Amino acid sequence: MKLDFDSLPLLREALAHLDAGFDHLPTAAQPPADPEALRQVLLEVADRLRDNYPYFHPQYAGQMLKPPHAVARLAYALALWINPNNHALDGGRASSAMEKEAVADLAGMFGWPEHLGHLTSGGTMANLEALWIAGELKPGATVLASSQAHYTHERVSKVLKLPFEAVPVDVHGRMDLARLEERLEAGGVGTVVATLGTTAVGSVDPLPGILELRERYGFRLHADCAYGGYFTLAGNLDPPTRAAFDALASVDSLVIDPHKHGLQPYGCGCVLFRDPAVGRHYRHDSPYTYFSSSELHLGEISLECSRPGAAAVALWATQRLFPLERGGAFAQRLEASRSAALDFHARLAADARFLPAFRPELDIVAWAVRADSAPAASARAKEIFAKAARAGLYLALASLPAAFFGDPWESGGSVTALRSVLMKPEHRSGLDRLHRMLDASAA
Repeated sequence: MKLDFDSLPLLREALAHLDAGFDHLPTAAQPPADPEALRQVLLEVADRLRDNYPYFHPQYAGQMLKPPHAVARLAYALALWINPNNHALDGGRASSAMEKEAVADLAGMFGWPEHLGHLTSGGTMANLEALWIAGELKPGATVLASSQAHYTHERVSKVLKLPFEAVPVDVHGRMDLARLEERLEAGGVGTVVATLGTTAVGSVDPLPGILELRERYGFRLHADCAYGGYFTLAGNLDPPTRAAFDALASVDSLVIDPHKHGLQPYGCGCVLFRDPAVGRHYRHDSPYTYFSSSELHLGEISLECSRPGAAAVALWATQRLFPLERGGAFAQRLEASRSAALDFHARLAADARFLPAFRPELDIVAWAVRADSAPAASARAKEIFAKAARAGLYLALASLPAAFFGDPWESGGSVTALRSVLMKPEHRSGLDRLHRMLDASAA
């Protein structure tokens, strides 16, 4: 068996315990169901789902896809029998309380005892809310993010009718502070987005330097930690990376995606604001949903209305089992992923066929293939990618600046490189096998 079957009896036990909490209700007639028809549909679903890459398996080392932990799967499933809606306390009383507690734990991880925040459907919506607040506070002012930042920022800036500009990066994929200051001197900037864990290569922008510039230029600072945020708990970061994460307590807002490194099912993102007073921009009235309690309804601080309470239940349960603390079991999983990336990077550097990019800051490794030209290197990378997939090793491709690899081709442009996201803890112990499979695919 490759999938987890052992945890299923726990769901039945927990479901019986949940059912006992409603013993005061009369038995309700269930909608009639044909067991055989249900069985056939479910088997058809299972058959359709087999047409997927094995995202859950360590031989899948391509995109940012990580299986949810058993506790998250079971808690999410258990909540579905209630199907709470965390828009209002009327629709999700227990799950709303669990969301507030889980979000407070996330805020505490970044050093924010006071905060305003909530879960979202993912990083895109979380970043949209953060930039919406920024636009309310700095109307019409330009948003800046690095050229390696997620395309979300440019896209949602257009949605919000805010000007957007990209700031060049250095040879390590980090925002270039000199180019940033040059743009700030020109004026008109309202918000700077710092990325701590770029999607392509996991680079971490120099947040301490950006904070120094904020003191001089007065912009609002948002941190996109959708991918890298949890690495603030890791104890094996390089000093510049550690300094960037330690500075997060001083940003104005940030986002983190529990459905990436937080062991959650899709979709579960989170937006956090350091100043709870920004909640005034969300203020609205809904007399048909906000009537049962004078407490804060999560829909009153969220642009999304209906939101799955099951996502909050799953996150709360996961953080109950794995507290967000340095040195704990959860942090050790992150450290294992980074160790795997460092090991893999060293192996690639020792292989004359490959040209790895800079030392990984988190757990993403990118490497080009040595060839006479950038187009030839790109073509060879695509060949290896396809051959590895046929052998059961699933990598990714990325078009990256040739400067990330020292640009031995003197192309001045980009090159298609291979890329691995080693975000599963099993990648650390399974690296020998992955490397052998890559070696065979490149032969």
